[in-house]
Amino acid sequence: MKGAAVDTHNAGPFSHGGLEDGVQLSLLSGFVAKERVADPHSGVVLAPSLPVARVIIDSQLPHLDRVFDYSVPLELDAEAQPGVRVRVKFSGQDLNGFLVERAAESESTRLVPLSRVYSAVPVLAPQVLELAQRVAARYSGTVADVLRVAVPPRVASLEKVYLKKAGESAGDSASEAKPDAPAKPGHSLFADFPHAEDFLTRLAMGDSPKAVLGALHGYGPQSWHHQLAQAVAYCQLSGRGAIVVVPELRSLELLERAFADVLPEDSYVKLTADDGPSLRYANFLRVLSGDVRIVIGTRSAAYAPVKDLGLVCCWDDGDELHVERRAPYQHSRDVLLLRSEVEGAAVLMAGHSRSSESQRLVATGWAQELVAGRPEVRKAVARVISTQDSYEQERDPAAALARLPHRAWETAKAALKFGPVLVQVARTGYAPALACQRCREVARCRHCAGPLMQARAPGSASVMVTCKWCGTAETAFSCSTCGFQGLRAISVGALRTAEELGRAFPSVAVVSSSGEHIKTTVPDRPAIVVATIGAEPVATHGYAAALLLDGDSMLRRESLRAGEETLRRWLNAAALVRPAKDGGIVVVTAEESVEVSALVRWDPAGHAEREFALRHQLGLPPAMRLASLTGREEDVEAFRVALKLPESVRVIGPAPVAAVPSASVHSGAGDAEAPDYRTILLFPYSLAATVTADMRALKAANAARRTGSPVQVRCDGLDVL
Repeated sequence: MKGAAVDTHNAGPFSHGGLEDGVQLSLLSGFVAKERVADPHSGVVLAPSLPVARVIIDSQLPHLDRVFDYSVPLELDAEAQPGVRVRVKFSGQDLNGFLVERAAESESTRLVPLSRVYSAVPVLAPQVLELAQRVAARYSGTVADVLRVAVPPRVASLEKVYLKKAGESAGDSASEAKPDAPAKPGHSLFADFPHAEDFLTRLAMGDSPKAVLGALHGYGPQSWHHQLAQAVAYCQLSGRGAIVVVPELRSLELLERAFADVLPEDSYVKLTADDGPSLRYANFLRVLSGDVRIVIGTRSAAYAPVKDLGLVCCWDDGDELHVERRAPYQHSRDVLLLRSEVEGAAVLMAGHSRSSESQRLVATGWAQELVAGRPEVRKAVARVISTQDSYEQERDPAAALARLPHRAWETAKAALKFGPVLVQVARTGYAPALACQRCREVARCRHCAGPLMQARAPGSASVMVTCKWCGTAETAFSCSTCGFQGLRAISVGALRTAEELGRAFPSVAVVSSSGEHIKTTVPDRPAIVVATIGAEPVATHGYAAALLLDGDSMLRRESLRAGEETLRRWLNAAALVRPAKDGGIVVVTAEESVEVSALVRWDPAGHAEREFALRHQLGLPPAMRLASLTGREEDVEAFRVALKLPESVRVIGPAPVAAVPSASVHSGAGDAEAPDYRTILLFPYSLAATVTADMRALKAANAARRTGSPVQVRCDGLDVL
């Protein structure tokens, strides 16, 4: 793109005949020529070669999502290279941006000169820029929003060291690139997986296969983190780099330990914001220089500027932590899939369960499934018992009503003789939800009508009743329906569960892993480990047993993905238990369902296949793409009408979006604002590029014209349906 023109691909329904594209699109995007005019008599001496710099401005405004041309002063000629950070004047303001290209000429004859080049370090690699552009196009977002995640914040002192080393390397004519130390894959961890050996062989030979792996173990030398480390080691044998993305820090810590066993020291780095700005940026610069070509990390690691990228891996892509919390809310899985297209890299999606999105890759033939045979599965996993099946119901008719049935209690008592027992609960806290003891009506706050909960007082062992919304303590509860003053818990949290189990097993240590006190590992000795979902520690030799509680509440969540997500959480916990041949037992207390059956059979692939077939039949994601439009009702409707959607696009809504009232409204500061409304669009993949481009262009046009209130556009949101 040059001058004031924008990409015509994103013009969508706004391209009309009779006007020049550059002029028309500039007007629609609100670009007035005088905002870009420099003083022709300023006396600035420009660079003799390629005097035009094309810059992406760091701005959240949708109509500024394009490339702007600036002139390159002679004094900045050497440093103003593609990929560097720059500072420019725009509409009277100083804004940061990235220089993405140098050109010989521009469509505009009067250009504003660059104000500053922060550093000569080209932090934005060409392949990362192309990836950011594709991510923004897929999610109807802006490139600047994606680049904020892709390129970490600058640390000037580290850049000076980087430039000094780069200068020394360039000045030493005898220096040669240091070859990577050979990897040590060791004996195969994929022997029980048909076609997996072929996948690894193709990786080592420099090919780019695609696969979806169903891992069986969450601990020990056969665990998923050791399998991913071995896959990366095979990729390194071909002289290529790799990226592995995990959802959270606990998995990253386990993965780092596994990498140390098979990869040479100092051949890989972590990239995560939790390491702090200095360490994160130092590791980023090592990758940028090519010294390191293997990266492990959380969401932002998907954009690491790895040279000669050969493999991208995503662990547990069904975890919602893979979704970026800022616009355009991209998912790590999709970022890695787009990156594999940009750089021709191999793909490995792995997990104990299988998401419906990964199943779509298998169903379309794009990826091959790597799953163990049924005999190997039965040998590798724990025995799973459902307390709701007919046999258990005959033995214990009260099991359907008990939170901890007698079979679960007996299992825990027997297993504690041989090792730790894991107890998975759905919620943190003490008693997260309360109700009237007489009429069972949900207990509400007198001040804001928010739900009451039981929690421990800060710095005290006493328990108090407070409002979940406004935090007001309730000392004299009276039910608004029947007037009764007694309370009962309708859900029990991790702390209350740990307290009750501690009384039931007084001679056994009770370990809690929840909230702000999540543990990565636990000692391999008898103990009861109460953990919330996703916070289950790893025992060195596996748990002797696991009790999966609160399954019914998880399955009853109002979400299209409730069943899929519940099975994923169960399998992640069950994979930490010893195999059945070593006495490992998993007890699930939920009512009979297809998810419980899939867990008992340990058949995540079959469940994913069934789930995807249903979604395809009903026209629901991921068989279809989804976009949600959220804002004021009139603005959402006007946005939808302006899109001029094809008839094949399914429109649902607008409907009000339920939201928790603010504290000011609770306290009576004023009337509640009108609720936001949401319209959902479902469209086939064949129309996805057109629809997302049209939404992106309409957002830019509305922002430039200041038409109505902003409408949030979110694509493929996991929590929308």
